Amino acid sequence: MANPTEPVQCKPLEVQVGDKGIERAIKHLKRKMAAEGILRELKRRRHYMKPSIKRRKKMSEAARRRRKRLRTDDMPPRGGML
Repeated sequence: MANPTEPVQCKPLEVQVGDKGIERAIKHLKRKMAAEGILRELKRRRHYMKPSIKRRKKMSEAARRRRKRLRTDDMPPRGGML
């Protein structure tokens, strides 16, 4: 991971505002930002998280994903014939 103080070179996000209106352009921009991961990065950088808390959060997220995977594996397939 790069040093947070180093400048990052990235291409700018552009959205064309056509005759569909500004609302659609804003929605399109938000979708592009979510796809690029910009919003997630902003939320992550908003507050400093101690390394011990970061490690604990990472472990709890992994456990949550593991429980979810086990729960979906145990369920019978839906939509069967009676």
